[in-house]
Order: sequence, then C-alpha cells, then structure tokens
Amino acid sequence: MNLTYEIIPDEKMEYCRDLCNELMAYQKSKAYITPELFDSMSFDTRMIPSIKSALHNYIVVVKDDEKIVGYVYSNISPKEAYSNDFATFFDLSSVYRNNVGCLSQFYIKDEYRQLGVGSKLFNMSMEWLKHFDDIEDYFIFVSNGNADALEFYKRKGFSVSHEILDGFITVLRRRKNNKSL
Repeated sequence: MNLTYEIIPDEKMEYCRDLCNELMAYQKSKAYITPELFDSMSFDTRMIPSIKSALHNYIVVVKDDEKIVGYVYSNISPKEAYSNDFATFFDLSSVYRNNVGCLSQFYIKDEYRQLGVGSKLFNMSMEWLKHFDDIEDYFIFVSNGNADALEFYKRKGFSVSHEILDGFITVLRRRKNNKSL
C-alpha cells in the first residue's frame, strides 16, 4: 500500500466521479428513512452543482499508487445556498456571517478504512476551512443509517444540531475554534 494525498483543482473534479457515485450508493444502502431519495443523487446532481455554486472549493483525493481510493470535498458557500427546493439545512438566522464552511462529501473505499485515512482527510479539510477569517460556522450533513460517520464527526468535535427531512439527514455543527453549539 502506497497512499498519497493530492489536492486537486475544480477542473479535475471528474477524478471523483466514480467514488461520488459509490458514496451515493453506500448512503442508500445504509438509509432506513426514504432511501429512494438517493435514486436521483449522483456526481452530476450533487458534486458538480455544489462546486459551481460555492465561493471556494477544496478537493483532496487519496491514491494507492495511481488508483483513487478516497476523497473529501469541502467548500465555502453563501449560507443561502443551504435553503433550496430540497430542504432548508439550518436556521439561516442562527448564522451571523454571510458564508459557511461545509465538509460536503467524504468517502473512503471500505478496504482503506480504519487506516487513519479518514482522520488525515478530515484534518486537511478543517485546516483549509480555518484559513477563512470570515467563516464562523462549519456544517456536516450525515445521511440516516450512517452511524459510523456520525460517531466519527462527534469524536472530531462536531455536535448534532438537529435533523431535517423527518430524520433523513442529521445536521452537525461546530463553531470556529472548536466551539460546539
């Protein structure tokens, strides 16, 4: 195993296509609340629009030699981007700044889990987010049934804020400087 971490520009987001689609299938396989909502979710409907609407994007891929085995995608977006036809992800009035940071997508192939890859990707994302002085609030959205991800983020200092879509998504939140809400 020869793992390397590579920050890629938005123009190379296509590198994440297969893993993003695997992430959507994985989330559907875990979901017990309306799993059919994942049927319309894919790289084309989730990652591309998110990258295009964000103010700043951060994508890191993990390679084992040349094979991409995981990725994380984080962004800085206007808080209004999180109120759309699908859902309102958080109370916009609870965010005092115009923009928020979000760890948006995170996936590692099963055989590469429990090797520290997730912690490394998470830490890289948090370090990137901290560079934006105008951001106070960080969010992560975890699909129902993904208890491992939920516990991972809680161990990393995020707190459950609330659920949306009748429990389909759990919203986790952290204030800058690791202050939970």
